[in-house]
Amino acid sequence: MENAIADRDRSVVKPLLVIAILFFVFGFVTWLGSVLIPYLRIACELSNLSSYLIAFSFYISYFVLALPAAALLKKTGFKNGISLGLLIMAFGALLFVPAALTRQFPLFLLGQFIQGAGISLLQSAANPYVTILGPPASAARRMSVMGICSGIAGILAPLVLGSVILENADEVKAAVEALQGHEKNIALDQLAHRVIAPYIIMAVVLLLLAGFSHFSRLPEVNEDPGDEIGSAETGKKTSIWQFPHLWLGVLSIFVYVGTEVISVDSVVNYSHFQGYSLSAGKYFSSGTLFMMLVGYLVGLICIPRLISQQKALQVSALLGLSLVSSALFTSGTVSVLLITLLGLANSLMWPAIWPLAIADLGKFTKTGTSLLIMAIGGGALLPLLFGYLTDKLNNQLAYLLLLPCYFIIWFFAKWGYLIRVRSKS
Repeated sequence: MENAIADRDRSVVKPLLVIAILFFVFGFVTWLGSVLIPYLRIACELSNLSSYLIAFSFYISYFVLALPAAALLKKTGFKNGISLGLLIMAFGALLFVPAALTRQFPLFLLGQFIQGAGISLLQSAANPYVTILGPPASAARRMSVMGICSGIAGILAPLVLGSVILENADEVKAAVEALQGHEKNIALDQLAHRVIAPYIIMAVVLLLLAGFSHFSRLPEVNEDPGDEIGSAETGKKTSIWQFPHLWLGVLSIFVYVGTEVISVDSVVNYSHFQGYSLSAGKYFSSGTLFMMLVGYLVGLICIPRLISQQKALQVSALLGLSLVSSALFTSGTVSVLLITLLGLANSLMWPAIWPLAIADLGKFTKTGTSLLIMAIGGGALLPLLFGYLTDKLNNQLAYLLLLPCYFIIWFFAKWGYLIRVRSKS
């Protein structure tokens, strides 16, 4: 018996390594926007509002493609879906080459959207493997490991790309502002060309991973129809609209993803606003992601052993409110570090909101899950609003937007998720 268990454990090691690599790719590509936003703001001569279209074009793909991705996976299978997602991402990366050569911002946006589409498909295909590759009882532990892989990649992404495209960016910006006409265009073209080599390398790596995953021995995932079986509590429910706690959870995910994207993608510009160079700002972006990883590890140890997920979500929301309020009334390094610490406040929100939102959905669980994935679109819309406020107010006052977002999350953690309990009684 012990030998059989040992053989089974060894048999899942290689497939889990494949999935871990994929989660690393998720994290790396997702958080490149934190350096692309200030970079393209200079290279394409954008306003703050226009520059945040980089985040919009990436995250709106989740909203647009959440349901189509699920339908596509039913036809291709999950293993082929992984390879297809990587190929789509590689194509999106290659679009950065003509975008840089022509310095056409719409092409950059199209490349971002296609990469987001590839990740949407990849996420939908890869996540089920974490559950089936090993005993169900230890699935949460495997998901935690995958989250750590994604978090480490997120820390590295701004440092790696930022070291190439934001090197001496302040000097380039000052030089460009002093130039006119043809000479200015030449300087901007040279800056735009910096992104070509990194994205060609990325495309090659993604293509190799697509081939590797296609020929790997990943088992196929069989969807579990159990989700569609109604529970006693939901047997009389006829519509998804009869679950108000789910809709509050969808709203919470929407504002959470928006605040998370803003906290990471804005900190380079905010540190510049507070006196730091653009090249130095990438360290604050990585610092925000590092704090998210720290919070993730703390939650892994403490929840539910020392604190419930509801309480953890309340504390996280209150911490976010406190950090943003303090950042608004301070300046310089202190204010920038307070924004950087938002990574800690955001870290436990996704794993806490998700189970509270889908609790007791019974046969509506899959529909509720699709709605929550679509709510990732908050990462597209809220950064745009933040960019608008930055143009109209300034880089610091724009953070006022985060206060109602954290309040909504706190309300959901305190009372909102309990609506389902009160409706039963």
